[in-house]
Amino acid sequence: MKETYKSRVYTERPDYADFNAPEKFQAITGIIMTHLRQHPKAICSYSGGADSDIMIDLIEKARKIVPSLPPVKYVFFNTGLEMKATKDHVREAAEKYGVEIEECRPKIGIVQASRTFGIPFVSKIMSAGLEGWQKKNIPLSIAEEYERAEDKPAKRKELKERYPKCESVINFLCCCNSSGEPRPDIQLVINSSKYMRDFIGENPPDFQISARCCDYCKKQAAYTVQKNYEMIITGERRDEGGMRSVPRKDNTALCFTETSNGQYRFRPLYYVSDKDKEWYRERFGIRYSDAYEVYGLTRTGCCGCPISHKAVDDLKKIQPYEPNVVKAAWNIFGKSYEYREKYNEYKQKRMNKEKEMSANIDGQMHLEDFLGVTQ
Repeated sequence: MKETYKSRVYTERPDYADFNAPEKFQAITGIIMTHLRQHPKAICSYSGGADSDIMIDLIEKARKIVPSLPPVKYVFFNTGLEMKATKDHVREAAEKYGVEIEECRPKIGIVQASRTFGIPFVSKIMSAGLEGWQKKNIPLSIAEEYERAEDKPAKRKELKERYPKCESVINFLCCCNSSGEPRPDIQLVINSSKYMRDFIGENPPDFQISARCCDYCKKQAAYTVQKNYEMIITGERRDEGGMRSVPRKDNTALCFTETSNGQYRFRPLYYVSDKDKEWYRERFGIRYSDAYEVYGLTRTGCCGCPISHKAVDDLKKIQPYEPNVVKAAWNIFGKSYEYREKYNEYKQKRMNKEKEMSANIDGQMHLEDFLGVTQ
């Protein structure tokens, strides 16, 4: 049997990750108590989304059980493209729990960041890879060279020499690691999205691709606010996929880690599944924002972000309630929406063609079998 590469977030997991929902949340509550005692100067990012609602409820429940626990500083990072439903819900959450949720805005807004660096396409991982490809201007044909090579490590080494300082782009395009070993099934390569390499070869993008708007509008703004705190609490969950299920330098495989600058990162919901989350919501009567309860969205965040495959459909749901924010999203991300639609059509045609070819081959085999019997 072929060995499949598995991310460390699936292989290195604490025992409580496999508990049933009641026991899991009980364990998480205890973990929150422990870390707040040990690291009392804590700051928590609250987005107004469903995960944040579960997280703030758990934290404040723990503080209610143990009144001596220190208060947590809550912040909401407004990218400039947030729904009114989200901003209203942030205020409602602050009132519900009797806490302050400070609104923070980035120095570089989303419009400026998108115009300067580019707009996301498909995912953060794909956007980063394609941004590097566009900047380095490396031909897609290197992937064919690598695939044809009998000695793939040697070919990978030769590509590195031919294109210096392009390590990540070479790996991305060739679907391999730095040692030249094929890695076709991981998220960090171009064909993690089916036929993507062929698609961009036949339909080169006419716009800059980048997910740096997220870096400037969220991450850098967060760093400025969080740098003076001992512990940073976020609502990341492994089951969200994408970058959140790929190990990073701060070892995302664990829900509590120490960073290189001496801060601690705490992700209490990291091993909470969608099913666990739904159980908690029903058990404790958590009400999400109108974006979920009224508009019918399943995720929130920067309105219309193209990394969601449902971005255009979600904008249609938002349109009757907040037409101005929908118009703004189309003005910023429109090219990405259109390019993704083109990619989806291309992918469907390729899949249909492969299905037809497979059916024809099967049909020929059956015919030959039949002829062989009758002769």
